[in-house]
Amino acid sequence: MTHRAFPSSCAAARRCRPAGLLLLACFAALAFGAARAESNLELRSLAASCAACHGTDGHSLPGSPLASLAHLPPAYFVDRMRAYRDDATLASSVMAQIAKGYDDHQVEMLADYFASQP
Repeated sequence: MTHRAFPSSCAAARRCRPAGLLLLACFAALAFGAARAESNLELRSLAASCAACHGTDGHSLPGSPLASLAHLPPAYFVDRMRAYRDDATLASSVMAQIAKGYDDHQVEMLADYFASQP
């Protein structure tokens, strides 16, 4: 008597392969979505720290002496934040102290975020 477990199990594996690939694709999409949501949450948290002075989503209140961050060109925003952080002549500024808390990647993320605000 010959045992034919391999041929039949191989056929079963071939039938299940598309379902396995679909399941793998779903897990990959969930992982990507979770990473993107975490990144979005981090960005919203960073932007919220600016809201106390510069308004929600970078829109200063009418009549406020503080600049609105919304609609600023990203390069300008990045240059100003780096100047606050690195320029010794601005060291006494409140923004100098705040800017020191952000790394370059976070500054660039904020620049893109505020530039995209309606």
